[in-house]
Amino acid sequence: MTLMFICAAIGTSILNLDTLVHQKDADKLSVTQLGSDKHASEFLISIADQVPLHIHKHHTEIIYILEGAGDMTVNDKLVKIKKGDYIRVPENTPHGVKVTSAKPLKVLSVQTPEYKGIDKHFVN
Repeated sequence: MTLMFICAAIGTSILNLDTLVHQKDADKLSVTQLGSDKHASEFLISIADQVPLHIHKHHTEIIYILEGAGDMTVNDKLVKIKKGDYIRVPENTPHGVKVTSAKPLKVLSVQTPEYKGIDKHFVN
């Protein structure tokens, strides 16, 4: 049996994030949903420029940096982020990022509980 068949049979997903192709849009932000259930949603996100400061009122966001670098604001702190960094952002925590690398910032983002696209509130 192949690994993909076994994973499908037990409800597990295995994806190679390096081989996924992102959809490009005018905002230079690409989001690919990898999976979702009532407990969590997983996304592969590619950011060419920035994500403005925002909060999630009902979600914790876990971010793992796959490629690139940036200046990330979490609450009022500015933090340099790079490949290999792990960031846990609790609900109601202002956060945003400005890309500083020549290539886009590529991240794995896990939202918990399930994210349905309506809990992103921009901060002035």
